[in-house]
Amino acid sequence: MKKSFNVLKGRISDFGYDIKMLSVVVDDKKSETIPERGLYKTNVNGTFGEWDYNNWNLVLNNVSSESKCNVSFTSGLPQEEYNKYIEAGKAMHRNTYRGKDITEYYTDGSLYTRISNGSFEDIYVGDYIIANDVTWLIADIDNYLYTGDTQLTKHHATLIPAEPLMNASMNDTDTTEGGYAGSKMVTETLTNLVSNEEIVGKVFGSHILEYRNLLSNSVNLDSCNQTGGDSKGAASNWSWYTRKIDLMSETNVYGSVVYSSSGIDTGIDNMQYAIFVLKPEIRIGYNGHGYNYWLKNIASVRSFAYLNGQGISQENFASNQASVHPRFLIG
Repeated sequence: MKKSFNVLKGRISDFGYDIKMLSVVVDDKKSETIPERGLYKTNVNGTFGEWDYNNWNLVLNNVSSESKCNVSFTSGLPQEEYNKYIEAGKAMHRNTYRGKDITEYYTDGSLYTRISNGSFEDIYVGDYIIANDVTWLIADIDNYLYTGDTQLTKHHATLIPAEPLMNASMNDTDTTEGGYAGSKMVTETLTNLVSNEEIVGKVFGSHILEYRNLLSNSVNLDSCNQTGGDSKGAASNWSWYTRKIDLMSETNVYGSVVYSSSGIDTGIDNMQYAIFVLKPEIRIGYNGHGYNYWLKNIASVRSFAYLNGQGISQENFASNQASVHPRFLIG
């Protein structure tokens, strides 16, 4: 029988029997249990198994009732080598869409340990947490690591709500003067969302990470922009800001710019999130429900970029109402 199983605590749960053929040796002594996560060299005796450092599990292939497997753990694995195993596993988690409910990790508090230690144990892109009547999606893993004028060095997961949190305008009038950083969306709407009593802050609290983001803060009202035609107005300057939450950029969602007015619009948001690469329909909506939402890019003197519920890249006048679909980092 050729099947693969994750082995935890000496049992293959979906195969239906205890692993009596599993022998565990820790530092040359037989053990009845697999040791807690640590700096161990591992050796799996047999061609059908390997040790998964991220999930701290034995993965078996081609298992039958006659199979035998010996796993040895030897203390003294160098931290550098251990980190290489973790990094390799993290890349696999980032490049796999799973879509599993991991709310239990949020409830028991282990979610933040699994992220902050860099292992992302049993966390994959597309997994979700249900809290405060909102479904929160893992959109990417460590994708802002080492960015910023002060580097972000904390391991993190990038979260987005499965559906927009509210409707709002970017500004009270049809202007982009002051750039994205000067918009009402940034100075009021998003700031309020991460306060202790509002929806994001109430759910994730102190586990929302601060990061440094490069945001547009002025617009040349007479400049031609990248959208072409007779459209005028382009972001003309930027600065570093300490942030806890932001709108996504066109590149985060599409993997390219469309209505973005200039190179100043994008900053560190220059990479498409893994969730949109692996399951692109989620950029339009979740479970088949499409919606229109704002993006951070300036499109013209009067409009910001946004995505409509049919999947079309567009621009929208700043005073119009559209969905707020932000991103933030936890760890």
